[in-house]
Amino acid sequence: MSTTTTGVAPILLSPRPLERISGSIILVPLLPYKPPAEPLPPEIWTKIIAYVFQSYANDNSQSREKREALGRGLLVVCKDLTAVALPLFYARIYLSVLSSLEMFTRHVHHADQKWDSIRRIPYSTPGRWVQKLDLRDLHITQKSQAYRLDNALSQLFPLLPFLVQLVLNPTITPSRRVWTGLLPRDGMANLRYLKGVRLDVSHGVDDDPMIQLLRSCVNLEELGVVGSGIEMLDVEEYPPSSPITPLELPHLRKLTMLSIPRCPLMLVLLNSPLPALRHLTITPYDELSIPTSLAPRFIHTHGQGLASLHLFTQKFWPSMMLPSPVDLLHTCPNLYHLSLENPLPPLSISSIYPKHPLRVLSIPRPYAEFLPILESLLPKLPSLKTVRARDVRWLRRGMSSHAQQAGVQGEMMEWRRRLARRSIQMVDSEWSTGNE
Repeated sequence: MSTTTTGVAPILLSPRPLERISGSIILVPLLPYKPPAEPLPPEIWTKIIAYVFQSYANDNSQSREKREALGRGLLVVCKDLTAVALPLFYARIYLSVLSSLEMFTRHVHHADQKWDSIRRIPYSTPGRWVQKLDLRDLHITQKSQAYRLDNALSQLFPLLPFLVQLVLNPTITPSRRVWTGLLPRDGMANLRYLKGVRLDVSHGVDDDPMIQLLRSCVNLEELGVVGSGIEMLDVEEYPPSSPITPLELPHLRKLTMLSIPRCPLMLVLLNSPLPALRHLTITPYDELSIPTSLAPRFIHTHGQGLASLHLFTQKFWPSMMLPSPVDLLHTCPNLYHLSLENPLPPLSISSIYPKHPLRVLSIPRPYAEFLPILESLLPKLPSLKTVRARDVRWLRRGMSSHAQQAGVQGEMMEWRRRLARRSIQMVDSEWSTGNE
């Protein structure tokens, strides 16, 4: 039997079946033939589901619980879709309650116990799917909770071989057992982001678990550590038994060290080459107030390649605001963004130095005594386009002219008027010029 151009056998109609020579009519469909759609390959479905998960994560108009519920809804659509969505669902884990962390640890540990050696992949699921573990909102209020947290992290970390990003709450101090448990873990080279780490008290370079951990993280790109301020100076630091071995962190581009005047990790980083370091956030501790401080030396050593330098002091009570170096423009000749801290240093730059490429200068709030210092530097800062007051906001529209001219607002208005002569914008903490 012949076939049509669509590949389907035609349907013949005989309007006069009793006639000796009966004609036949081909039944023509009302709609054109539409071949069945080819199924999408799993790689395309993976990109589609990843885009959906990312859109849920970026939707700040809904609560986190609602967004997580939407993500779980994709897992119950059908079995084929679950096979694609499940690894993406476990790729980013956010936990804010200790009991949730313990339940997740038990789930991963139980799945690993059932994983046999016959499988082609040596790592169990869902542990090998986890790429980001976010614990920034997990708070500990009791010592018993700290012990439970240590147990959970000690069991969980060895089961996450492809962990790329780890974010901790800086108020939590994991014990030495947690960091030591990370050392024999497979895939330490995969870790690229380690943030919110609160340093434990350490007596020297030789026994510091964080230094031993970083020796295995050769692909680390971002590191954020927090100390306890001048209390770290109360611990007697033993000199290293051998010359300091530098860390190999060729990809480290962003480093944050807050409330750390001196510690073994800072000493090792000071003596390590950091060729990719471009962004540094550090708490200033001047050597006159704290003679053993390493912060000025650290800025001087690694300041040549910095594109942004943020000086920031955590707000504790009682707060201690120490002076910042006055030669920042000398030691950091390639800065794009400089953020200063109170008390504002009397910056200076020699006339023999070339023009500085600084484009953004951030200060806590405008002070009348600092404005002449800034204006004296403007001939050496031809690229400066923005001055930002990061702790102040412009008054909303509708306020009286007296309110706009009083206090900090009046000082900001004066700064804006005088900087406008040099085509420099004065913006507030939200990067608003106040003219919108």
